[in-house]
Amino acid sequence: MGRILAIDYGTRRTGIAVSDPLRIIAGGLETVDTKGLERWLARYFADNDVSTIVLGKPTQMNGAPSETWRFVEPLAARLRRAYPDKEVVFYDERFTSVIAHRTMLDSGIGKMARRDRALVDKISATIILQGYMESIKK
Repeated sequence: MGRILAIDYGTRRTGIAVSDPLRIIAGGLETVDTKGLERWLARYFADNDVSTIVLGKPTQMNGAPSETWRFVEPLAARLRRAYPDKEVVFYDERFTSVIAHRTMLDSGIGKMARRDRALVDKISATIILQGYMESIKK
């Protein structure tokens, strides 16, 4: 059983988080330029055992897909074709940016660091991954 990798997709930057090999702890891994995301994933998958890819599902408050969904759904299809050995799933990403900012505040990260969108994206991916891991344990 491989690691779980989570993706917080953004049109410019994408946050990535990964579980430990035992699937107990979620950790922020990287924020990559979205244009190079699939190349980055290919290199990562070549060097690491990942069995599940969790894509944050961009959803509006009323449950309807948000504007970013039109990019995420085709990405999922491409990943399923490129990596048929990996499970590709969606996990609701509502409030992850808000929770990421709150986490940064609570941890004492300075004001300048909190403006770092790449850090917010990485933390958001970690929150998506942690939520997914908790949901499959139930």
